[in-house]
Amino acid sequence: MNQGLDIVTIVIIVACALVSFKGFQDRFFFDKYKFNIARILRGEQLRFLTSGFLHADLQHLIFNMLTLYFFAHYVVVDLGDIGFLVVYFASLLGGGVLSYLFHQDEYHYSAIGASGAVMGIIYSAILLEPGIYIYGIIPGFVFAIGYLAYSIYGMKNKSDNIGHDAHFGGAVAGYVVTILYDYHIIFEQTLTVVLMLLPIIALFILKKMGKL
Repeated sequence: MNQGLDIVTIVIIVACALVSFKGFQDRFFFDKYKFNIARILRGEQLRFLTSGFLHADLQHLIFNMLTLYFFAHYVVVDLGDIGFLVVYFASLLGGGVLSYLFHQDEYHYSAIGASGAVMGIIYSAILLEPGIYIYGIIPGFVFAIGYLAYSIYGMKNKSDNIGHDAHFGGAVAGYVVTILYDYHIIFEQTLTVVLMLLPIIALFILKKMGKL
């Protein structure tokens, strides 16, 4: 993988690190800015954004930022700094919105982390550079399909503490915004675009059928 580190990526990583470390040390700060359904319903919509800069612990922070490090450069090169930021924040908000739609009746539900935004960047990178291999062996589009299938499974079973819906929402936002930015992808990478769309369609069908 290309391991370039661009200024815009550094800014995001530093911002996440600073806010997360503040949250590690200050519980009031953490609770004030985390994603929480009850607080959002009371009008604190800023939490859709701020929760993406908080993390549960150092391991959570490192995992998300390391993943961002590996994929961000592809998006920056193809879409530019502004394009990267649009994809990142659209994916962050997309993850929060899908979480809200799935949990809006669970007033206690809370979440934190940049995973939705990072998943959006991964999806964007795979669309822009379909030759990407995950771990050097898994074709990017195969990973994309498999991960969203796993996310659907996780949303259905609710057997862990992972925000599968946020990951899925971020991936969908990254997918859509990237295509809007560069619609030529539809014609140049038609098979990849269609295959990556299938689990997204499956999610909404299952949701409509009441299976999720």
